[in-house]
Amino acid sequence: MNDRTQNPAPEMTFEQLWALFQENAQQQKETDRMMKETDREIKDIAQRQKETDRMMKENAQQMKEQRKDFDRDIKAVNQAIGNLGNRLGSLIEHLVSPDMHRKFNALGYAFTRTNTRVVCKDAHDKTLAEVDVLLENGEYALAVEVKTELTVEDVKAHAERMAVLRAYADRHNDARRYLGAVAGGIVSEQARDYAHKSGFYVLEQAGDTVRIAEPPEAWQPKAW
Repeated sequence: MNDRTQNPAPEMTFEQLWALFQENAQQQKETDRMMKETDREIKDIAQRQKETDRMMKENAQQMKEQRKDFDRDIKAVNQAIGNLGNRLGSLIEHLVSPDMHRKFNALGYAFTRTNTRVVCKDAHDKTLAEVDVLLENGEYALAVEVKTELTVEDVKAHAERMAVLRAYADRHNDARRYLGAVAGGIVSEQARDYAHKSGFYVLEQAGDTVRIAEPPEAWQPKAW
């Protein structure tokens, strides 16, 4: 039987070992450099994220303050508009109501009472309807809605109000016929035509006075 002997691995020379050591050292140095670079990049990202978070917080605070300023400005504008509307509405009512009954009496109604800002409430003190001007006698009650600028929507709302007034009158045994009118400092042709079609008288400004607009031929006021 023949024995086969294995040759041992050749031994590395000092020069080879030294070269391998230097190669490993260089790889470790490169690895350390890459780790340091990665660590620096991570720190840069964290710093940029921190700066982004700070800017987002500042922007959010600025937007919050701007929103507060905007809401405050809107509130002030709405209040100013509301006050202006109230003043104009009151001015128109004062211009219209003192002489209003005479204008309608000239049409044969003979109104004896003029009341402004009339409020109708139910048994639970809930407001059912509000009337800017109410002309009355024993046969008729004429409810007038006064607007700074009369629109078709205002006319529609007054028609609904008239139905409420009729029901309110019936509950209180008021058998008078209820008529309606709309008045405006500015009355468009569209609003005027729609009001007449709805059976309302229309009062509009004419120079320094207020007049009852001439209705279409054969027109009759609607009675509720």
